[in-house]
Amino acid sequence: MPPTLTAGSHEPDVAVVGAGAAGLYAALCAARQGARVALISATPLAQTASYWAQGGLAAALSEQDSPQLHLEDTERAGRALVRHSAAAILVAEAPECVRDLQQLGVRFDADRFGQLALGLEGGHSVRRVVHAGGSATGRRVVRELSALAAAEPRIAVLEGARAKAIWRAEDRCRGLVCDDGAVISTRAVVLATGGAAALWSRTTNPPGSQGVGLLLAHAAGAALADLELLQFHPTAVIGVPGREGFLVTEAIRGEGAVLLDGDGERFVDELAPRDEVSRAIDELLERTGARSVSLDMREVDPALFPNVVSALAEAGLDVTRELIPVSPAAHFMMGGITTDLHGRSTVPGLYAVGESACTGLHGANRLASNSLSECFVLGRRAASAALGEPALSGAEPYVVELAAEVVPATKTALWEHAGLRRSAAGLAALLDDPYPLARLIGACALAREESRGAQVRVDYPQTDPALEATHTIVAPDGSISFERWR
Repeated sequence: MPPTLTAGSHEPDVAVVGAGAAGLYAALCAARQGARVALISATPLAQTASYWAQGGLAAALSEQDSPQLHLEDTERAGRALVRHSAAAILVAEAPECVRDLQQLGVRFDADRFGQLALGLEGGHSVRRVVHAGGSATGRRVVRELSALAAAEPRIAVLEGARAKAIWRAEDRCRGLVCDDGAVISTRAVVLATGGAAALWSRTTNPPGSQGVGLLLAHAAGAALADLELLQFHPTAVIGVPGREGFLVTEAIRGEGAVLLDGDGERFVDELAPRDEVSRAIDELLERTGARSVSLDMREVDPALFPNVVSALAEAGLDVTRELIPVSPAAHFMMGGITTDLHGRSTVPGLYAVGESACTGLHGANRLASNSLSECFVLGRRAASAALGEPALSGAEPYVVELAAEVVPATKTALWEHAGLRRSAAGLAALLDDPYPLARLIGACALAREESRGAQVRVDYPQTDPALEATHTIVAPDGSISFERWR
């Protein structure tokens, strides 16, 4: 029997769950359109996963660049799995989002002439990544947007609150229930809860990135997509006490840092897309038995990346003199809650944006710094669409609560069986995991019998042309199918 709910504690026009970049911007966009917004944040503002993001925003802003060139780079990195319509929207609207953020008070790095300083990152053919404070972009952007949200009278910020369940009525999302028993009745719920990379034992993500939003949506009847496509960042620190898993942004490689093997030789194009660089490192470590490769940034101006330099200095590593030991770590989930190009899930009234969503934009391998751009482009689109949902009243509540918790064995199993190299036998072992999302990840990876981007099957080492533009769909009952997206 569903739990008995009390009368609605809050009745905003829109409820946004998650206060990272996507959630904050969606809330602010809705408020600027006159909506009353409830912003639910499990942590205090400016302490979300986005806060730690070192990458920037990818946008075609220079005379040497164009949306078409950005689109081509995105599709090339995505290994023939990028949804063309989603990528076309991102590259067309990202420049305007950068300008809007500037108007909101975000100060991006500029050169000595006052022009935006554009960085080069893996997979990009030209410089097109804007940063704020070098590799402190997430911190700067989230801090500024958090201050605006806290000061906005139309936004009620509920800090320390967690979404416990989606409230369904009349075959649509009617609101949500928080863990303190508060009920939020609203036209639409926007999930901006982040990804699930912290489910892997070696990760760049904070502990809370366990895919809770995906499970909330799935329990409410929403389809999920592409859960097998988890990107591994090639340069996460290893073997440095206090900084295990610390991400060293690839913008550093864009400024000249190189990767070296045990003999001090380069072995990969450092600015190739992330899946290619991660595989090259993994293959080298497997062949040599080494635990790490070395990132050499001794020729890079340390003033460009103050938070990386200071964080490693606190751990006793002087990057101006010493090599940084790195190896791949779980970083970003390309899959998530299935949505259209306005953030709508398959459940009316339920939206998802940011890493919790899957529009097909990132394909099988995300192009560096497209994720923050996606947060703003899709966050704005979802806010506008959500305000068009009808206002309902008098519905009988029904919720499905989640009961699973992540145990250490799940993280170990995902790293071993759904890491950089996968096999049918290992993936099958995940089907009995106690955490439901781990089971679904295993099922999706089993269904995709090919190697493509972030999915490397040792038993299916080739890419299957028949699966181009074809996405793995998880129905509400857990069954797996494939759909072609354009």
